Amino acid sequence: MAPKLSQPFHLPILALLLSSMLAASHEDPTRRTMEEFSGYPTDPPHSFFSLSPSSLSVDKESVQRQIDELSTFSDTPAPSVTRVLYSEKDVLARRYIKKLMEQAGLSVREDAVGNIFGQWSGSEPALAAVATGSHIDAIPYSGKYDGVVGVLGAVEAINLLKRSGFQPKRSLEVIMFTSEEPTRFGIGCLGSRLLSGSETLANALKETVDGQNISFFGAAKFAGYNIHEEHLSNVFLKKGSYFAFLELHIEQGPVLEDEGVSIGIVTAIAAPASINVEFEGNGGHAGAVLMPARNDAGLAAAELALAVEKHVLDSGSIDTVGTVGILELHPGAINSIPSKSHLEIDTRDIDEKRRNSVIEKIHQSAIDIAKNRRVKLSEFQIINQDPPALSEKSIINAMEVAAQHLNLSHKLMISRAYHDSLFMARISPMGMIFIPCYKGFSHKPEEYASIDDIANGVKVLALTLAKLSLATYCGAA
Repeated sequence: MAPKLSQPFHLPILALLLSSMLAASHEDPTRRTMEEFSGYPTDPPHSFFSLSPSSLSVDKESVQRQIDELSTFSDTPAPSVTRVLYSEKDVLARRYIKKLMEQAGLSVREDAVGNIFGQWSGSEPALAAVATGSHIDAIPYSGKYDGVVGVLGAVEAINLLKRSGFQPKRSLEVIMFTSEEPTRFGIGCLGSRLLSGSETLANALKETVDGQNISFFGAAKFAGYNIHEEHLSNVFLKKGSYFAFLELHIEQGPVLEDEGVSIGIVTAIAAPASINVEFEGNGGHAGAVLMPARNDAGLAAAELALAVEKHVLDSGSIDTVGTVGILELHPGAINSIPSKSHLEIDTRDIDEKRRNSVIEKIHQSAIDIAKNRRVKLSEFQIINQDPPALSEKSIINAMEVAAQHLNLSHKLMISRAYHDSLFMARISPMGMIFIPCYKGFSHKPEEYASIDDIANGVKVLALTLAKLSLATYCGAA
């Protein structure tokens, strides 16, 4: 556990005086002070500064204005936000983010699929950078804070450090990830999955189309990204490409608000598995076919939906969840017995073995239901089965120390929603910072986070970035 401090950083002049007094003992007090604060061994920084809580001033008015301006790039009227991958509004929003990065003095670049990177070069740019960021795409009729706080907050954290006179040793980089939401192509965390080196996704994108039968490559070309199949592997990053990755995000749940806690420090991200299931029956007239003679694909789907709930509850863990988010019947007429049914199931847990056991039980239930109801189980396909991710302990410690230094209440917690951090954890040590949101609302127009809570998150993020940029060790990638 990183040590707690009872006082802020020494001022530069005091550090220099102490340094000259202790030169004979070959002990550098500047380095010692930094190590005491960060909990990490560090090389002597090239510049030293005071990062007391009073010196960390967030430009709240500017951040709120940016959040409001970004929300206007939407295909639905306020207060809702709809911003789908590679749409016209998505393109405009991307330009806005790049402009803000440039105004912050960051060096901006994009990769083949539109992940955007803004870098503040450190004094030792050859070292692996510390990265932070999130996404700005939004599902239909959602809110204006999900993901956005982690991008605009990251830019503001850089601005805050610059205003404080900080000079990073490791470069600091802000990332805006492409398509965290699975809205258009049914693929969540598309940009970060590719960054993590997913060959499976790269191959799948070659044949992926949206609901209007527009290919991934066609949609990307509309947005100005003339991608060819061979370009996808250029997006991949090697493990260790970053020294650490942090993500600031609204909680998307009610815990922090209910408990009056300012900062959530994420210890693990529950990973989803997605399953497509289809049953086929005989259908028929709702009045003419008697009940004993029916082969009802709709009732098979309904029974499986209840089986999902049972298997999840039987796991015995509150961390195991399951949802039947889509249930479609064919032909979909009130006076026609369903001849086909389609379900899409989401199961999540921080324990991969336990989650996979639930999936096996769901599969066996589907087989048994099909047999008992004399219908055909025509499909049981696991679309994705991602492993959960654990936050790096040293980053957790760094965030705890930052919150304590800022006199902010905090708690350790699990992220039950998945984020780009889930895939960045495959590249580097990872950590997440949660802030409260109103009633836990998210993915709806009522989504809201106060500017004071956002500012608290930005401060914790900035201080953690500063410490990591001067650190020499951050756990195993």
